[in-house]
Amino acid sequence: MVYIRDSCFSCSAGKHLPTDPPPCNVISSCSISIPRAQLTTTPSGSLAESTMEFLSRPHSIRISEVTCDSFRIGWAAEPGDAGRVTHYFIDLSRKEARDPNRFKHKDVPTKLVTKAVPLPMTVRGHWFLSPRTEYSVAVQTAVKQPDGEYLVSEWSEVTEFCTGDYSRAHLQQLQLKAGSIAGRLRPFSVFYRNQNHEYFQHVRLQCGGVMPPVLKDSSGSVGSPINGALSGVFFSCNTEFDTGLPPNDSPYGAARFQIPAGRLFSPDTRLYFADFYCMYTPYHYVVLVLAPSGSQGDCFCQDRLPELDPAHNPFLTRTQQEGAEPVYSHAHDVILEVVFAAPVALAHGMLGEISGHMLMSQTTANAKKDPSCKTCNISVGR
Repeated sequence: MVYIRDSCFSCSAGKHLPTDPPPCNVISSCSISIPRAQLTTTPSGSLAESTMEFLSRPHSIRISEVTCDSFRIGWAAEPGDAGRVTHYFIDLSRKEARDPNRFKHKDVPTKLVTKAVPLPMTVRGHWFLSPRTEYSVAVQTAVKQPDGEYLVSEWSEVTEFCTGDYSRAHLQQLQLKAGSIAGRLRPFSVFYRNQNHEYFQHVRLQCGGVMPPVLKDSSGSVGSPINGALSGVFFSCNTEFDTGLPPNDSPYGAARFQIPAGRLFSPDTRLYFADFYCMYTPYHYVVLVLAPSGSQGDCFCQDRLPELDPAHNPFLTRTQQEGAEPVYSHAHDVILEVVFAAPVALAHGMLGEISGHMLMSQTTANAKKDPSCKTCNISVGR
């Protein structure tokens, strides 16, 4: 596969397509570019423009097996084209772009070229596909002439599709990266939730004293399956190194609800890994989900997220010696965001005041992940 750009095409690696076909019907990367496809003269001397009907216009585009960084594409054409077509041109654009054939950065290719292979074929590549992103695609077929020029069909109709979430395998890659920097485990005793006083007043008066689950926002990795899909009550558990207590500062408000760790992290809850990200700062965040066994949130997570062993993982643990009380520990070198996938009653904890600063710059609400960070990104979108 080679890239074709809308501007004049240049090539530092050569001027021709590879002579060997791809090993299978998958578009993969190649650094070779070709000159722009141009209209040429036919053996009779007439312009190729007059022979555009030589190839029928592709139609009935079919998109299937869409993942976060790949999809399969097929289309219909006249039966007589099958023996003549040598190449496919695929124009792939983000749907939100004003010009469907342009990205914001002109160096990003919008057209892909591959030798003709059996359809449907797979288009794969994290360098031009991102998770949960809407794209438009159109195709063109071509016949390469002996002089290197192309006879091309008309463009097909434009078809739209949306890429998927990270798979469990992708999340496991993130999990391994997060585990490598999590640091040692430190004991803690409470989960806490920082908010403004108006929030807790609303919970008392309008929600019967029970904090309702709310939908996870779009912060963190775009491909995290819980974004905009899983509801929960959000907690922290990190402690200060010198005191072993929750920090006095907060980006969310001056009121703090604290609940014993065992209330949320019990033998009746299951623990899942959901995300790993940073926000253009040295701090890295790990998102975990605690879901009561058999709950709606648990069923959601079982199908999408890697489950963690509560006693043996680098992020959040619950261990217990025979005859002793459980010991709860958190990773010291990452900031944990814990989503409890069920309502939480204020009566199960204690409400208090924070005496420190309100560090609003540290809020993660709808925060976008740094796509350039080598620590928390994997080679599949962002």
